Amino acid sequence: MILAQVLGTVVSTRKDRGLTGLKLLLTREVDGAFEPTGNYVVAADAVGAGSDELVLLAQGSSARMTEVSREKPVDAVIVGIVDVVEIAGADAYLKRAAKAR
Repeated sequence: MILAQVLGTVVSTRKDRGLTGLKLLLTREVDGAFEPTGNYVVAADAVGAGSDELVLLAQGSSARMTEVSREKPVDAVIVGIVDVVEIAGADAYLKRAAKAR
């Protein structure tokens, strides 16, 4: 899985029928310090993620294992919204603190 930040929504009026009804979000991968790595990924949203949220991405064949993405032509799907990241017993990321910024 990959940590990423949601940047916004991708709208595509012309697409494969298999993508109809899927919410597509533009995400940017982040490193262990939650800094952008520069890698952008368009991902199907399986969990109702929103802009600026830190999310978990599944890619490849794993991306087609959610209820939302099963049998769909997707290579990346958001499978979780991160609330807390703990490193060495200390909170390295808190969703509520990130919202306050």
